[in-house]
Amino acid sequence: MLPKVYIETTIVSYLTGRPSRQVVALGHQQVTRDWWERDRSSYELYTSEVVIAEAERGDPEAARARLVVLEPLRRLSATPASEAMVPVLLKETRLPSDALLDMSHVSIATVHGMQYLLTWNCRHIANARIVRIVERICRNLGFEPPVLCTPDELLGTGLEL
Repeated sequence: MLPKVYIETTIVSYLTGRPSRQVVALGHQQVTRDWWERDRSSYELYTSEVVIAEAERGDPEAARARLVVLEPLRRLSATPASEAMVPVLLKETRLPSDALLDMSHVSIATVHGMQYLLTWNCRHIANARIVRIVERICRNLGFEPPVLCTPDELLGTGLEL
């Protein structure tokens, strides 16, 4: 059985976006493409209705490209347990209310038993301070949290848990 990876919105945005002029963002785009081309087949890929809604926003052509990438992925829905987890995560992480969707990604991935949540959102998700709090909260609520990570952390691994 392959490890399960939740694909968050920033992944498809970097994967399908025009090459950035910012060197760090351009590097993230390349790492994302490398992971997608070489390593994604080593995982079961999932996304959620939250990601779909975010991917539909913005430029219509860019949105279409994101949705094409997301279309074959298995979709997860919010559950009562994931919805109840979001305000707890927001309160405990002390994130602003505009991080609600970010914590929705975390809660959906957690409740559905994903091993990894793949993201480039290092401000609100793959952030060392946030990760520790998320792990504690999820475990206190009876769930094993996914590893919150970026594509470069999964490049070339493809190992089962």
